[in-house]
Amino acid sequence: MPDLNEARLHKLGNQLPGRLSMPGDDRYVAATAIWAKPSGAMPRAVVRCRTAQDVQSAIRAVRDCDLPLSVRGGGHDWAGRALCDGIVIDLSGMNSVVIEPATRTAQISGGARAGDVVDAADPLGLAPVTGSVGTVGMTGLTLGGGYGPLIGRFGLALDNLLAAEVVLADGGVALARDDSESELFWALRGGGGNFGVVTTMYYRLHDVPDVRSGMLIYPFAEARAVLERCADIATFMPNEFTVQVGIAVGPDGPVVMIVPTWCGPSAEGEARLAPFFKLGTLLASSVNVTPYGRSLTVFDPYLVNGQREIMDTCWLAAFDGRSIDVFIRAMEMAVSSGCAIFTHEFKGAASRVPEETTAFGLRRDHILIEILAGFVDRSDKLEERQHQGWVRATRESFEATALPGAYPNLIATGDDRVTQSYGRNAKRLIEAKRHYDPDNVFFSAIPLPLDRPLAGAALSAPV
Repeated sequence: MPDLNEARLHKLGNQLPGRLSMPGDDRYVAATAIWAKPSGAMPRAVVRCRTAQDVQSAIRAVRDCDLPLSVRGGGHDWAGRALCDGIVIDLSGMNSVVIEPATRTAQISGGARAGDVVDAADPLGLAPVTGSVGTVGMTGLTLGGGYGPLIGRFGLALDNLLAAEVVLADGGVALARDDSESELFWALRGGGGNFGVVTTMYYRLHDVPDVRSGMLIYPFAEARAVLERCADIATFMPNEFTVQVGIAVGPDGPVVMIVPTWCGPSAEGEARLAPFFKLGTLLASSVNVTPYGRSLTVFDPYLVNGQREIMDTCWLAAFDGRSIDVFIRAMEMAVSSGCAIFTHEFKGAASRVPEETTAFGLRRDHILIEILAGFVDRSDKLEERQHQGWVRATRESFEATALPGAYPNLIATGDDRVTQSYGRNAKRLIEAKRHYDPDNVFFSAIPLPLDRPLAGAALSAPV
């Protein structure tokens, strides 16, 4: 005889015919095939939603079943927070993007990826503020922050959110914006999906007909000189310029990656980027004038689905000689070809937003460090421990110069840096969580600085 939860799931399946998937179903396999490869318990069921009303039905059914809930948007999350061992609300089918050229705005459905948005905006000479790759879910990126190539000129992704339609924990629907549900709107911009399911975003676009961008590859043997020269030149560049640097292990060993982006007047781009071709012995270059969307494909070869990924992060005040030394030493100790370290800049327009305007906690110039170790999951515990150890040791090696806290979109649940990450916004963010989701239905979102447990059985569910 089926248990009560099975009966309720059967009822939900009848309410949303063809939308409920169980283990063994091809649609279930597709919905749970996220970056990175998940570990641990898998979902009991996946609800593939198409409308806000579908999401409402799913939330009510989940609460009736008293099962854990998670939300899958783009599915791009190293920590696997898109999945849980209960029910997953899958928004990947809700990926429409509607552009209004006259107002330079976009209506973006909750499951759209950055690539979906740039595909719609590029032909119009418009650009959204995105991260560095097109495969990332636009909603998750935006709600957590959103560092990217346009940050100096246009701020974080969340600084460009104009309004959001949100299905709340009680099944109600709210439109959050500056003049309506303003506290929810404040909390969403930095607090992630902790307050409800964002089914639609209304988003500001910008006139960016093209960018000059691409990847420059230099030998690891010249890493110190290349990175120091890059940092020196970048210091004096205007906000229309950003640069991402990294060291990754290729087939023949580590290489230095320099990814400059110029989003200002096209006529100035060649001269602005010319110094970056002379940092050392240039091995390869893909830098060119390109539509903004195409520039987001530069890291595609390094995003390998089906691998386990371990990640950590920290904030630095600047990318200087001390941090460059840590970069180099860490990569000398890399345990496999899946090890890499990358930077993301925070400057210009992002730094000018007052700290209290959004929930995002660090509004000063800084560098985000992303430490990544990917490996094929062969149930080899030794291999997993080696990669975990390298990631942990690398982050610890930055601690002497790191700023308090870290980027919530990249840190693990339970990380003791969470409260510091939100700074003076932490108390207000906790109050918003207790108001909008007192039972912690959305427990699987990015971590919040909760000072005491919320009510609700979901708290004990594994993430």
